Amino acid sequence: MRITKARYRAIFDDPRTLGVVLIAPAMLAILAIVLLPLLSSLWLSLQQRDLPRPQNDAFIWFKNYWDLLHDPRYLNSLNATFRFSLVSTILELVLGVAIALVLNQKFFGRGFVRGLMILPWAMPSIVNAAMWKWIYNADYGALNALLTQLHLIDNYRIWLAEPVTATVLVILANVWKETPFTIILVLAALQTIPDDLYEASRVDGATEWYSFLKITLPMILPVLMIAGMLQFIWGFQTFELIYVITGGGPFSTTELTTLRIYAMTFRSLRFGYGAAMAYLTSLVILIPAVAYIRSAYKRVVEI
Repeated sequence: MRITKARYRAIFDDPRTLGVVLIAPAMLAILAIVLLPLLSSLWLSLQQRDLPRPQNDAFIWFKNYWDLLHDPRYLNSLNATFRFSLVSTILELVLGVAIALVLNQKFFGRGFVRGLMILPWAMPSIVNAAMWKWIYNADYGALNALLTQLHLIDNYRIWLAEPVTATVLVILANVWKETPFTIILVLAALQTIPDDLYEASRVDGATEWYSFLKITLPMILPVLMIAGMLQFIWGFQTFELIYVITGGGPFSTTELTTLRIYAMTFRSLRFGYGAAMAYLTSLVILIPAVAYIRSAYKRVVEI
């Protein structure tokens, strides 16, 4: 009995062993909640599993993936998602840096403005989407009313019926909601930059723009890389905004992959094909994300 107690003490005296023991329950829970559904959906993606035609169910290996590579509707949705994510990310980074620089200055009511700035990001996605749908409404929308009062347009327009306009408007709605996240990260990074660096640059006669390029931007670059990667990935996950505002229209111009996966899985009830679509989209995101992370890590190490 004494030997057993001594062994137990030896186990818990080792920090590495103790760490494994402590995290084991959490790891088991993660495996049960995350890994098992992932493996189950992967197995489903290798099958033809159509609820309207159960007699055709069969294991078809990678046929679903092959069909996806030749599916014009899916490829168009993938292209639309990439453009949506890329443009949104660029705008969010540019606006995030600009607004964070302003909020980093001292002015009356700065704390109130900072708190107000978080509201769009804290707002539920479905509420944000419904609000922008009302703004873009062709009959009583605030956008038409404002532009009419400013005499920029003569009559109310159906903005969401025009492919290019609809794409631009949903991007603006997404940027409005997601930019505060970038602002928070950049603002936190700005407050870690020592004031001595700016004082030394002013003594040397450097302009504000030169100080931004040589001091501010290199110091916040690691944060910008992380924010850019997250915003780009989140762009591929956008669903509620498109579903509520345009439903993927007009002419499938704003149909992102998430909406296409939803339609194929829960409307057409083609579960195998929908699962393959989800996995292929994840792979499309994963490859550039890994390359981006490696590039970002090298730059951070160099800095």
